[in-house]
Amino acid sequence: MTILGAALALAGCGSPTGTGGETAPRQEIRIVGSSTLYPFTVAVAERFAQGSGGFRAPIVESTGTGAGLNLFCNGVGAQHPDIADASRRIKASEFQQCVHNGVRQIVEVPVGIDGLALIESSQRPTGFRLTPRDIYMALAANPFGRPQAAHSWHEVNPALPDVPIRVYGPPPTSGTRDSFAELILEKGCDSDPAMVALKSADSDRHKQVCTHIREDGAFIEAGENDNLLMQRVAENQGAIGVLGYSFLEENADRVRGIPIGGIAPTAETIQNFTYPGARRLYLYVKGEHFGAVPGLREFLAAYSQAWGPGGYLAQHGLIPLTDAERAASLAIVQNPTPITAEGLH
Repeated sequence: MTILGAALALAGCGSPTGTGGETAPRQEIRIVGSSTLYPFTVAVAERFAQGSGGFRAPIVESTGTGAGLNLFCNGVGAQHPDIADASRRIKASEFQQCVHNGVRQIVEVPVGIDGLALIESSQRPTGFRLTPRDIYMALAANPFGRPQAAHSWHEVNPALPDVPIRVYGPPPTSGTRDSFAELILEKGCDSDPAMVALKSADSDRHKQVCTHIREDGAFIEAGENDNLLMQRVAENQGAIGVLGYSFLEENADRVRGIPIGGIAPTAETIQNFTYPGARRLYLYVKGEHFGAVPGLREFLAAYSQAWGPGGYLAQHGLIPLTDAERAASLAIVQNPTPITAEGLH
Protein backbone atom coordinates (compact mmCIF):
# COMPACT_ATOMS: atom_id res chain seq x y z
CA MET A 1 0.00 0.00 0.00
CA THR A 2 1.29 3.49 -0.80
CA ILE A 3 1.61 6.17 1.88
CA LEU A 4 -1.35 8.01 0.33
CA GLY A 5 -3.47 4.88 0.16
CA ALA A 6 -2.70 3.98 3.76
CA ALA A 7 -3.56 7.52 4.86
CA LEU A 8 -6.95 7.33 3.18
CA ALA A 9 -7.59 4.01 4.88
CA LEU A 10 -6.53 5.43 8.24
CA ALA A 11 -8.93 8.35 7.90
CA GLY A 12 -11.74 5.95 8.70
CA CYS A 13 -9.99 4.53 11.75
CA GLY A 14 -9.66 5.77 15.30
CA SER A 15 -10.58 5.26 18.87
CA PRO A 16 -14.22 4.32 19.38
CA THR A 17 -16.22 7.52 19.78
CA GLY A 18 -19.38 7.11 17.77
CA THR A 19 -22.31 4.75 17.62
CA GLY A 20 -22.89 1.60 15.67
CA GLY A 21 -19.19 0.68 15.79
CA GLU A 22 -18.14 3.81 13.91
CA THR A 23 -14.84 5.44 14.77
CA ALA A 24 -13.46 8.94 14.38
CA PRO A 25 -9.98 9.95 13.24
CA ARG A 26 -7.58 11.26 15.85
CA GLN A 27 -6.90 15.01 15.71
CA GLU A 28 -3.60 15.20 17.58
CA ILE A 29 -0.20 13.58 17.03
CA ARG A 30 0.72 10.83 19.49
CA ILE A 31 4.39 10.24 20.28
CA VAL A 32 5.93 7.56 22.51
CA GLY A 33 9.44 6.36 23.29
CA SER A 34 12.83 7.44 24.57
CA SER A 35 13.18 9.22 27.90
CA THR A 36 16.36 10.80 26.51
CA LEU A 37 14.52 12.35 23.56
CA TYR A 38 11.45 13.18 25.65
CA PRO A 39 12.48 16.72 26.76
CA PHE A 40 13.50 17.64 23.21
CA THR A 41 10.26 16.37 21.70
CA VAL A 42 8.20 18.08 24.40
CA ALA A 43 9.97 21.37 23.65
CA VAL A 44 9.10 21.06 19.95
CA ALA A 45 5.53 19.98 20.76
CA GLU A 46 4.95 22.99 23.01
CA ARG A 47 6.11 25.47 20.37
CA PHE A 48 4.24 23.59 17.67
CA ALA A 49 0.98 23.91 19.61
CA GLN A 50 1.57 27.64 20.06
CA GLY A 51 2.23 28.19 16.35
CA SER A 52 -0.07 29.66 13.75
CA GLY A 53 -1.04 26.33 12.17
CA GLY A 54 -3.96 25.78 14.52
CA PHE A 55 -2.93 22.19 15.30
CA ARG A 56 -3.66 20.52 18.62
CA ALA A 57 -0.82 19.92 21.05
CA PRO A 58 0.87 16.54 20.40
CA ILE A 59 0.62 13.94 23.15
CA VAL A 60 4.16 12.90 24.17
CA GLU A 61 4.80 9.91 26.47
CA SER A 62 8.12 8.78 27.93
CA THR A 63 7.94 4.99 27.72
CA GLY A 64 11.53 4.09 26.88
CA THR A 65 12.74 3.27 23.39
CA GLY A 66 11.96 -0.45 23.45
CA ALA A 67 8.45 -0.05 24.84
CA GLY A 68 7.81 2.86 22.51
CA LEU A 69 8.81 0.95 19.39
CA ASN A 70 6.68 -1.97 20.55
CA LEU A 71 3.65 0.34 20.73
CA PHE A 72 4.59 1.95 17.42
CA CYS A 73 4.86 -1.41 15.68
CA ASN A 74 1.60 -2.83 17.00
CA GLY A 75 -0.41 -1.59 14.04
CA VAL A 76 -1.80 1.14 11.81
CA GLY A 77 -4.74 3.26 12.92
CA ALA A 78 -5.65 6.04 15.30
CA GLN A 79 -5.26 3.79 18.34
CA HIS A 80 -1.55 3.41 17.55
CA PRO A 81 1.22 6.05 17.91
CA ASP A 82 2.36 8.13 14.96
CA ILE A 83 5.96 8.64 16.06
CA ALA A 84 8.44 6.72 18.21
CA ASP A 85 11.35 8.60 19.80
CA ALA A 86 14.43 6.35 19.92
CA SER A 87 17.88 6.66 21.46
CA ARG A 88 19.13 3.90 19.14
CA ARG A 89 18.27 2.51 15.70
CA ILE A 90 15.28 0.26 15.35
CA LYS A 91 16.25 -3.41 15.64
CA ALA A 92 15.69 -5.95 12.87
CA SER A 93 13.27 -7.83 15.14
CA GLU A 94 11.29 -4.64 15.78
CA PHE A 95 11.19 -3.86 12.07
CA GLN A 96 9.77 -7.33 11.39
CA GLN A 97 7.18 -6.81 14.14
CA CYS A 98 6.12 -3.61 12.41
CA VAL A 99 5.82 -5.31 9.03
CA HIS A 100 3.91 -8.24 10.53
CA ASN A 101 1.37 -5.79 11.96
CA GLY A 102 0.97 -3.82 8.74
CA VAL A 103 3.37 -0.98 9.55
CA ARG A 104 5.44 -0.97 6.37
CA GLN A 105 6.09 2.73 5.77
CA ILE A 106 8.68 3.29 8.53
CA VAL A 107 10.42 6.64 8.07
CA GLU A 108 13.69 7.08 9.99
CA VAL A 109 14.77 10.65 10.83
CA PRO A 110 18.10 11.15 12.68
CA VAL A 111 17.62 14.32 14.76
CA GLY A 112 20.82 14.77 16.75
CA ILE A 113 23.55 13.24 18.88
CA ASP A 114 23.60 12.43 22.57
CA GLY A 115 26.11 10.83 24.86
CA LEU A 116 25.47 7.91 27.15
CA ALA A 117 27.02 9.51 30.24
CA LEU A 118 28.21 7.99 33.48
CA ILE A 119 27.75 10.51 36.29
CA GLU A 120 28.72 10.92 39.93
CA SER A 121 27.94 13.44 42.65
CA SER A 122 29.91 16.67 42.30
CA GLN A 123 30.36 16.50 46.10
CA ARG A 124 32.62 13.47 45.78
CA PRO A 125 36.19 14.63 46.61
CA THR A 126 37.96 12.42 44.07
CA GLY A 127 36.24 11.52 40.85
CA PHE A 128 36.06 8.09 39.25
CA ARG A 129 38.11 7.42 36.12
CA LEU A 130 36.91 4.21 34.50
CA THR A 131 37.52 2.09 31.42
CA PRO A 132 34.95 -0.02 29.57
CA ARG A 133 36.69 -3.07 31.05
CA ASP A 134 36.26 -1.72 34.61
CA ILE A 135 32.58 -1.05 34.03
CA TYR A 136 31.99 -4.45 32.46
CA MET A 137 33.78 -6.34 35.23
CA ALA A 138 31.80 -4.44 37.86
CA LEU A 139 28.36 -4.91 36.34
CA ALA A 140 28.36 -8.12 34.29
CA ALA A 141 26.41 -11.01 35.76
CA ASN A 142 29.21 -13.36 34.71
CA PRO A 143 32.30 -11.35 33.72
CA PHE A 144 34.22 -13.26 31.03
CA GLY A 145 31.98 -16.25 31.78
CA ARG A 146 32.98 -16.48 35.44
CA PRO A 147 30.85 -15.90 38.57
CA GLN A 148 30.54 -12.27 39.65
CA ALA A 149 32.41 -11.84 42.93
CA ALA A 150 33.21 -8.11 43.07
CA HIS A 151 31.45 -6.01 45.69
CA SER A 152 33.66 -2.92 45.55
CA TRP A 153 35.34 -0.99 42.75
CA HIS A 154 38.71 -1.77 44.32
CA GLU A 155 38.05 -5.48 43.78
CA VAL A 156 37.49 -4.75 40.09
CA ASN A 157 40.67 -2.69 39.74
CA PRO A 158 43.15 -2.02 42.59
CA ALA A 159 43.58 1.52 41.27
CA LEU A 160 39.92 2.31 41.98
CA PRO A 161 38.51 3.39 45.37
CA ASP A 162 37.34 0.88 47.95
CA VAL A 163 33.65 1.82 47.79
CA PRO A 164 30.69 -0.47 47.10
CA ILE A 165 29.55 -0.90 43.51
CA ARG A 166 26.26 0.97 43.31
CA VAL A 167 25.06 2.01 39.86
CA TYR A 168 21.68 3.52 39.01
CA GLY A 169 20.69 2.80 35.44
CA PRO A 170 17.85 2.40 32.97
CA PRO A 171 15.51 -0.61 32.71
CA PRO A 172 15.65 -3.17 29.86
CA THR A 173 12.92 -1.28 27.95
CA SER A 174 15.21 1.75 27.59
CA GLY A 175 17.27 2.55 24.51
CA THR A 176 19.88 3.94 26.88
CA ARG A 177 20.17 0.46 28.40
CA ASP A 178 20.68 -1.02 24.92
CA SER A 179 23.31 1.61 24.10
CA PHE A 180 25.05 0.99 27.42
CA ALA A 181 25.28 -2.71 26.62
CA GLU A 182 26.49 -2.17 23.06
CA LEU A 183 28.85 0.79 23.49
CA ILE A 184 30.31 0.15 26.95
CA LEU A 185 29.72 -3.36 28.29
CA GLU A 186 30.43 -5.21 25.06
CA LYS A 187 33.54 -3.13 24.44
CA GLY A 188 34.81 -3.97 27.93
CA CYS A 189 33.99 -7.63 27.43
CA ASP A 190 35.87 -7.74 24.13
CA SER A 191 39.02 -6.50 25.85
CA ASP A 192 39.54 -10.23 26.44
CA PRO A 193 40.63 -11.97 23.19
CA ALA A 194 38.72 -15.07 24.25
CA MET A 195 35.48 -13.08 24.15
CA VAL A 196 36.28 -11.81 20.66
CA ALA A 197 36.75 -15.42 19.58
CA LEU A 198 33.49 -16.38 21.30
CA LYS A 199 31.63 -13.77 19.25
CA SER A 200 32.64 -15.55 16.05
CA ALA A 201 31.97 -19.02 17.43
CA ASP A 202 28.71 -18.42 19.31
CA SER A 203 27.21 -14.94 18.99
CA ASP A 204 24.26 -15.71 21.28
CA ARG A 205 26.53 -16.88 24.08
CA HIS A 206 28.76 -13.86 23.52
CA LYS A 207 25.79 -11.52 23.90
CA GLN A 208 24.71 -13.27 27.11
CA VAL A 209 28.17 -13.11 28.68
CA CYS A 210 28.95 -9.59 27.52
CA THR A 211 25.68 -7.73 28.06
CA HIS A 212 23.72 -9.46 30.84
CA ILE A 213 23.84 -7.25 33.94
CA ARG A 214 24.07 -8.59 37.48
CA GLU A 215 20.83 -8.70 39.50
CA ASP A 216 22.14 -8.78 43.08
CA GLY A 217 21.49 -5.12 43.92
CA ALA A 218 24.73 -3.56 42.67
CA PHE A 219 22.87 -2.28 39.59
CA ILE A 220 19.61 -0.53 40.46
CA GLU A 221 17.02 -0.03 37.73
CA ALA A 222 15.79 3.54 38.14
CA GLY A 223 12.92 3.44 35.65
CA GLU A 224 12.45 5.93 32.82
CA ASN A 225 12.60 9.02 35.09
CA ASP A 226 16.07 10.41 34.40
CA ASN A 227 15.52 13.38 36.71
CA LEU A 228 14.94 11.01 39.63
CA LEU A 229 18.04 9.00 38.70
CA MET A 230 20.12 12.18 38.63
CA GLN A 231 18.76 13.21 42.03
CA ARG A 232 19.65 9.85 43.61
CA VAL A 233 23.23 10.08 42.35
CA ALA A 234 23.61 13.71 43.43
CA GLU A 235 22.61 12.76 46.97
CA ASN A 236 24.83 9.64 47.20
CA GLN A 237 28.58 10.27 46.94
CA GLY A 238 29.34 6.59 46.41
CA ALA A 239 26.87 6.04 43.57
CA ILE A 240 27.21 6.21 39.80
CA GLY A 241 24.41 6.86 37.32
CA VAL A 242 23.88 6.02 33.64
CA LEU A 243 21.80 8.48 31.61
CA GLY A 244 21.78 10.83 28.63
CA TYR A 245 24.32 13.66 28.40
CA SER A 246 21.65 16.37 28.22
CA PHE A 247 20.63 15.63 31.82
CA LEU A 248 24.27 15.92 32.91
CA GLU A 249 24.61 19.29 31.18
CA GLU A 250 21.43 20.63 32.78
CA ASN A 251 22.57 19.57 36.27
CA ALA A 252 26.29 20.34 36.11
CA ASP A 253 26.11 22.03 39.52
CA ARG A 254 25.04 18.75 41.17
CA VAL A 255 26.67 15.96 39.17
CA ARG A 256 29.70 15.56 36.91
CA GLY A 257 30.61 13.26 34.08
CA ILE A 258 32.97 10.34 34.59
CA PRO A 259 35.74 9.96 31.98
CA ILE A 260 35.68 6.63 30.15
CA GLY A 261 39.02 5.53 28.80
CA GLY A 262 40.39 8.95 29.69
CA ILE A 263 37.79 10.85 27.64
CA ALA A 264 35.23 13.00 29.46
CA PRO A 265 31.70 13.43 28.10
CA THR A 266 31.53 16.91 26.54
CA ALA A 267 29.61 18.37 23.62
CA GLU A 268 32.80 18.25 21.53
CA THR A 269 33.81 14.65 22.34
CA ILE A 270 30.26 13.45 21.75
CA GLN A 271 29.82 15.28 18.46
CA ASN A 272 33.10 13.91 17.07
CA PHE A 273 32.38 10.44 18.54
CA THR A 274 35.68 10.21 20.43
CA TYR A 275 33.67 9.68 23.63
CA PRO A 276 32.80 5.96 23.84
CA GLY A 277 29.17 6.61 24.76
CA ALA A 278 28.25 8.84 21.80
CA ARG A 279 25.11 7.81 19.89
CA ARG A 280 22.59 9.20 17.42
CA LEU A 281 18.96 9.90 18.29
CA TYR A 282 16.05 9.13 15.95
CA LEU A 283 12.41 9.76 15.22
CA TYR A 284 10.52 6.86 13.64
CA VAL A 285 7.43 8.08 11.81
CA LYS A 286 4.54 5.95 10.57
CA GLY A 287 4.21 6.84 6.90
CA GLU A 288 0.74 5.31 6.76
CA HIS A 289 -0.44 8.15 9.02
CA PHE A 290 0.64 11.03 6.77
CA GLY A 291 -2.43 12.85 5.51
CA ALA A 292 -4.68 11.28 8.14
CA VAL A 293 -3.29 12.76 11.35
CA PRO A 294 -3.40 16.57 11.12
CA GLY A 295 -0.05 18.31 11.41
CA LEU A 296 2.22 15.27 11.18
CA ARG A 297 4.32 16.63 8.31
CA GLU A 298 4.28 20.10 9.83
CA PHE A 299 5.52 18.74 13.17
CA LEU A 300 8.51 17.11 11.47
CA ALA A 301 9.25 20.40 9.72
CA ALA A 302 9.12 22.18 13.08
CA TYR A 303 11.57 19.64 14.52
CA SER A 304 13.96 20.17 11.61
CA GLN A 305 13.94 23.93 12.21
CA ALA A 306 14.98 23.41 15.83
CA TRP A 307 17.76 20.82 15.64
CA GLY A 308 20.59 22.91 14.15
CA PRO A 309 23.47 24.64 16.01
CA GLY A 310 21.41 27.81 16.35
CA GLY A 311 18.14 26.04 17.12
CA TYR A 312 16.46 26.11 20.49
CA LEU A 313 17.01 22.36 21.04
CA ALA A 314 20.74 23.05 21.42
CA GLN A 315 19.83 25.13 24.48
CA HIS A 316 18.16 22.02 25.89
CA GLY A 317 21.34 19.98 25.38
CA LEU A 318 20.79 18.34 21.99
CA ILE A 319 24.12 18.06 20.16
CA PRO A 320 23.61 18.80 16.45
CA LEU A 321 24.44 16.38 13.67
CA THR A 322 27.07 17.44 11.14
CA ASP A 323 26.00 19.79 8.35
CA ALA A 324 25.85 16.89 5.88
CA GLU A 325 23.84 14.69 8.24
CA ARG A 326 21.37 17.48 8.98
CA ALA A 327 20.93 18.08 5.27
CA ALA A 328 20.20 14.38 4.77
CA SER A 329 17.66 14.39 7.61
CA LEU A 330 15.98 17.50 6.23
CA ALA A 331 15.66 15.78 2.85
CA ILE A 332 13.86 12.89 4.58
CA VAL A 333 11.49 15.31 6.32
CA GLN A 334 10.70 17.02 3.03
CA ASN A 335 10.32 13.77 1.10
CA PRO A 336 9.64 10.93 3.57
CA THR A 337 11.18 7.70 2.32
CA PRO A 338 10.56 4.42 4.18
CA ILE A 339 13.58 2.41 5.27
CA THR A 340 14.18 -1.27 4.58
CA ALA A 341 15.55 -3.95 6.89
CA GLU A 342 18.97 -3.70 5.24
CA GLY A 343 21.66 -2.79 7.74
CA LEU A 344 19.51 -3.39 10.82
CA HIS A 345 20.74 -5.76 13.53
